Amino acid sequence: MLAWRPTCRACSAHASGAFTLIELLVVVAIIALLLAMLIPSLASAREQAKGTACKSNIRQVLLANMYYTNDSRGLYCPGAARFLKNLHRWHGTRDDVSEAFDSSRGPLVPYLGPEGAIRRCLSFDTADLVGGFERGCGGYGYNNAYIGVQGEMNEYGAWVVVTDRAGTVADRIKRPGDTLMFADAAFARSTIVEYSFAEPRFHPRYPEYRMDPSIHFRHRGLANVAWCDGHVDAHRRTYTWASGLYTGDPERLGIGWFGQADDNSLFDLE
Repeated sequence: MLAWRPTCRACSAHASGAFTLIELLVVVAIIALLLAMLIPSLASAREQAKGTACKSNIRQVLLANMYYTNDSRGLYCPGAARFLKNLHRWHGTRDDVSEAFDSSRGPLVPYLGPEGAIRRCLSFDTADLVGGFERGCGGYGYNNAYIGVQGEMNEYGAWVVVTDRAGTVADRIKRPGDTLMFADAAFARSTIVEYSFAEPRFHPRYPEYRMDPSIHFRHRGLANVAWCDGHVDAHRRTYTWASGLYTGDPERLGIGWFGQADDNSLFDLE
């Protein structure tokens, strides 16, 4: 006669090749741990890819402006021609101030490749497009203060605009490798809004007054910068401030300036 033996559930589970509840929970915990380790890496890689794509975009705009000079007697593109009319920008044109800028009619269109368009920075998808000052610029700002106009220094050390219908002469830039042409840009209001100018630290015409910043450090604390000699790199914010004239908080929104010198040396032509 066979003796009766109590059945062991664990033994039965192993005999049938099935997982026990404890083993299943262990596997789930391991998967969760691996995902917790992997997801930040994937997010970091995704942001790095966006930063790389942004560098490609801003380099294309930089090259378009350099090609523009070849057909314009060495003059860079104007940043805001006939500024008081508020109808023209380096990135587009509009027929009425109540309209958005049409980027298909910008002065750089013939030099932007087959599509004739400024590619938008993928990390700039949180911008308020309705309230943006400069829609259509792709999230990039032009050094309009010095490169987008023709100006001269007066006897009091102020930069005076002679005309805004043409940009400066390329040969006037004495330090092209240290003079900013384009940068990731935005403006701080209640949220981030689109803005097409990279503003220097101080007002060129009134050097005793500080400007509100517009360089946007949106790539994990870095901003992509395109220089007049054709190279593109990334920089970390070193300074910011708010005039109080606008409601936004530049520090919270990642807007400011880079570089150690508290002057306009990264923007001016000297």
